[in-house]
Amino acid sequence: MTAQPLTAKHRIESIDILRGLIMLIMAIDHTRDFFHAGHPEPTDLAVTTPLLFFTRWITHFCAPIFVFLSGVSAYLAGTRRTKSQFSAFLIKRGLWLLAIEFLVVRLAQTGDPFFHTIIFQVIWAIGGSMVLLGLLVWAPLTVICIIGALIFFGHDILYLVNVGAVGNTFLWKLLLSGRGFGDVWVIDSDHIMIMAYALLPWTGVMLLGYVFGTLYKKDADAAKRRKTLLNWGLGLLALFVVLRYFNFYGDPAPWSSQKTASLSIISFFNVSKYPPSLLYLCMTLGAALIALSQTETVKNKLTDILVIYGNVPMFYYLCHWYLLLITFISLYLGSGYHLNQFDPKTGQPPASFGYGLGGVYLVWLIAIIILYFPCRWYSKYKRAHTQWWLSYL
Repeated sequence: MTAQPLTAKHRIESIDILRGLIMLIMAIDHTRDFFHAGHPEPTDLAVTTPLLFFTRWITHFCAPIFVFLSGVSAYLAGTRRTKSQFSAFLIKRGLWLLAIEFLVVRLAQTGDPFFHTIIFQVIWAIGGSMVLLGLLVWAPLTVICIIGALIFFGHDILYLVNVGAVGNTFLWKLLLSGRGFGDVWVIDSDHIMIMAYALLPWTGVMLLGYVFGTLYKKDADAAKRRKTLLNWGLGLLALFVVLRYFNFYGDPAPWSSQKTASLSIISFFNVSKYPPSLLYLCMTLGAALIALSQTETVKNKLTDILVIYGNVPMFYYLCHWYLLLITFISLYLGSGYHLNQFDPKTGQPPASFGYGLGGVYLVWLIAIIILYFPCRWYSKYKRAHTQWWLSYL
């Protein structure tokens, strides 16, 4: 099958602007993982600070927006293909992303060529969701919308019921309840799996992104699209505030008043990402929809730069991991440390290695500046060529 478009591509730059922005923000969190001295947990109220929490909190927006926009882009890709071509494309691309996640990304994250740790993260969530979407595209759009909405708004019901022993099974954790990097499944004495991203809640996000993709059809009314995006964005944020304030539904970790006002604010916004709670998704995607509605007619030097990154998200994603890995190894060894000083249980370097948040942000800034140039080159290359593999990278 060729991935060459059957009709001319139709791009709305607000999508690339938002995607480019979250790609840059995402790298802050990964830079912190590599370089923050001592690796304090940003969401632990006992040790966090406002700046540390904010550094983590702003990156909460990345995965939901990335998955949602993948759904939007999937819908637009479907307008250039027959139904059978589209279904096959999504399934193939989803399987390709799974291979990328477990081989290419994992090597960059751990530097371990023997893959002792397998982590189900965001690319797994996108790839797995894309496979499921590839099977669902034969259904009417209304059915896809209903399924997506039921998952999106209803999956937190699982926290209110007792599922018994089923809740401890591998499949249940992988599909529904994986609780992040502390949810470990032992394969053997040398290999483990970490269910960081439970698949089905993220699939709900992609399905709704696919439905919202209808707003971006060529014949869609732009003013009506912006109004719809704004109203839905405001609605999701309002739902977040109401449900969060009353601790009624939507997150397994209720907020509470703390000893200081700043910690109380942190508690309020400290919603659950693993798996993504309804309130987490309302907070992040509500803001995303508002951003999409407000940036569609904006064009300046900053948006031009963001579009470069947003045009090539997977290329940027892979490059940034390997750039951070190479930078980490260079600075680590250059500081006089040795590889045998890593903690064998956590895989972390000595607590004495690393920098404060100022140093983390400096490394991040240098990294994204460096990445601008290969991203600009690849963006130009994609616009000038139509090889089949360009749809997969």
